[in-house]
Amino acid sequence: MTFTAKILLLGSGELGKEFAISAKRYGCHVIACDHYANAPAMQVSDVAEVFSMLDADRLRSVIEKHRPDYIVPEVEAIRTEVLQEFEDKGFAVVPSARATYMTMNRDRIREVAATELGLRTSKYRYAESLEEVRAAAEHTGFPCVIKPVMSSSGKGQSNANSADELERAWTYAVDNMRGDRKKVIVEEFIRFEYEITLLTVRTRDGVKFCEPIGHRQERGDYQESWQPTPMSDRLLQEARDMAEKVVDNLGGYGIFGVEFFVTRDEVIFSELSPRPHDTGMVTLISQNLSEFDLHARAILGLPISSITLRGPSASAVILADREADSFSIQGIGDALRQEPENGEVEVRIFGKPTTRPYRRMGVALACADTTDRARDYARRAAERVKIIY
Repeated sequence: MTFTAKILLLGSGELGKEFAISAKRYGCHVIACDHYANAPAMQVSDVAEVFSMLDADRLRSVIEKHRPDYIVPEVEAIRTEVLQEFEDKGFAVVPSARATYMTMNRDRIREVAATELGLRTSKYRYAESLEEVRAAAEHTGFPCVIKPVMSSSGKGQSNANSADELERAWTYAVDNMRGDRKKVIVEEFIRFEYEITLLTVRTRDGVKFCEPIGHRQERGDYQESWQPTPMSDRLLQEARDMAEKVVDNLGGYGIFGVEFFVTRDEVIFSELSPRPHDTGMVTLISQNLSEFDLHARAILGLPISSITLRGPSASAVILADREADSFSIQGIGDALRQEPENGEVEVRIFGKPTTRPYRRMGVALACADTTDRARDYARRAAERVKIIY
């Protein structure tokens, strides 16, 4: 069997699954890797490898075994020094080994943005102990945000409104961090009007942008997202300028999820992921090319002539509420029976083999004539999908 490219996918959750589907449509051979068996992307890929990507020797052996055309990281907990070794040997790391190293760790990407590029960020300090957290909070003031330098989807993030809450926030961050770096970032709390993800695609023909995505979080994790988010032309251009600076600094090709806080008068850089973003799940219904299609095209060097918004759209997550390895999912038909005027509703079930409290098990998607209506349809669809234990 022939294929256009061999892709080693490091991380096989829901984002990896949708990327694997897009890559397969372009004729790629996908090797899906994760620390547990039957992960979502493994269900739609050619080969599966189960191992911890923090195990440097196992990571090296898997790369040597498959010798992929592209190594595509989709999670944070990876021995990035191994990726640098193989990039130095001529392997293509997406978007680059340096970008992966910088963005897997919040302290390093923050230094790139704030120190090297001079982008507007919140006040911040790093801490590796509760005592250092207390000192950092004196610098940022209260309330402040405390989060691990390495985590995913907002895990381990919380606010501290006073000195009495710092120990709780520190413990929560340490308990939910990924990797083996016991380090947090303490940030000034920005009183923003809203926050956005600006999906930024770095291609061989230049940088392209999707329409800004608004989102709502709980416990530091995305609950719903919508597209577009109204912004003034000035603020949108400022966000695009900052996003382009940082992705050009990191280099390589692919999609970047660049997050910003937006106040009445300014745009403030928050974070960046060098891969599809969870809030970008909305693009499965909102755009002619989803964020996963865009990532695949940029990686493979395929043309992206235009990125078209189909209409106001939204996503809402479907969450588990307990730990279980035996369950069923019901109510998809009820969710799909909604018929928005001039729109549609869709559901994606991720296929995760186990549940735990607040774990994302699927997403409901909707488009309608207004963003508010799309959000309402997506929320109602998500509520109708039930996890039965």
